[in-house]
Amino acid sequence: MWLMTLRIALRALRRNKLRSFLTMLGIIIGVGAVIAMVAIGEGAKALVKAQIASLGTNVLVIVPGASMPGGVRTGFGGVRTLLDSDARAIAEEVPAVALASPSLRRTEQVVAANQNWATLIQGVSPEFPQIRGWQVEEGRFIIDGDLDNAAKVAVIGRTVADNLFGNEDPIDAVIRIRNIPFRIVGILEAKGQTGHGTDQDDTIMVPYTTMQKRIMRITWVQSIHVSVVSAERMKEAQDQITALLRQRHRIQADQDDDFTVRNLTDIAAASSGTTQVMAVLLGSIASISLLVGGIGIMNIMLVSVTERTREIGIRMAVGARSRDIMLQFIVEAVVMAALGGALGIVLGVGSSDMIHRFMEWPVLIRPDIIAFALLVSGGVGVFFGFYPAQKASRLDPIEALRYE
Repeated sequence: MWLMTLRIALRALRRNKLRSFLTMLGIIIGVGAVIAMVAIGEGAKALVKAQIASLGTNVLVIVPGASMPGGVRTGFGGVRTLLDSDARAIAEEVPAVALASPSLRRTEQVVAANQNWATLIQGVSPEFPQIRGWQVEEGRFIIDGDLDNAAKVAVIGRTVADNLFGNEDPIDAVIRIRNIPFRIVGILEAKGQTGHGTDQDDTIMVPYTTMQKRIMRITWVQSIHVSVVSAERMKEAQDQITALLRQRHRIQADQDDDFTVRNLTDIAAASSGTTQVMAVLLGSIASISLLVGGIGIMNIMLVSVTERTREIGIRMAVGARSRDIMLQFIVEAVVMAALGGALGIVLGVGSSDMIHRFMEWPVLIRPDIIAFALLVSGGVGVFFGFYPAQKASRLDPIEALRYE
């Protein structure tokens, strides 16, 4: 019975090929748009997650607070309250903290032989790459002996290596920062860009003691990077660090902190939330096409019932029951929607691939979304085909036979 009903439905669709295709076009565009838009949204989410992961896992960043001379607030970093001893105390005395590294940053013009390049110089400790999850591709990183001696050694990023040395091996080469010679001891693996478009590989890392004494000539640090033992203990670590630094800086109970603890996990959550909203918005807009396609199916099925009134009367006269007539028209609607859904999947996957290839946008096609889109298209056929099918099943056989 089901096979016969399906055969009748296909025959009815073939009878008006162009009309059937135009009816399916709404479903095709709707399903294709949903798949393509969700793929773009999922690709953006995956990109944000990868960029956040490149900043390190379970990372807290402590920065100096703001000063208010003459009632004018300077913003973060306005006071110079953080010391490298604070970083050591955090690493040693806070149970929820695994590692801590002082950090200083400054953009300088770097010279190597007859080449020069403006890049970010970072003064860090040996723990920094573990905190950031950043591996050394060649050579070695900064060691404790480099800190103790304020050694003039440097570890360079891939962008700096390419711009200063090209295809040459930079290990043991000498570069000059503020006319001070530094020997290159390592090359960092490529990290790529951040979510704000900053090239993380465009950097040079030196011992923070060298940065303090030879380049910046200061005794304080600009920030402290901290790695927490687990994601579950981030809040605990923040509270413990705040309590420790307030004690070390002799801050009274009624005074504000002279530092700020920033949680990169919160930043990641906010970014992920933004991309999630974007994905839902894109999917919702595309879903409107499915609604329009469903209305088109209902419209054509109503026209089909009117055109085939006499055929329905003959079928009823030879013994077809009302539910048989209803099933026939529902199957026709579902077949039309399912075929449109299948073609829409092809369109959506193809469009996503073209967007990725030609516009270089990140896309991520999820198999469950494809399966869901196919189920939804079938559901659209049932939902919008039910009323025309019900109308056909309630026709009076005698009146139907008289219909011209």
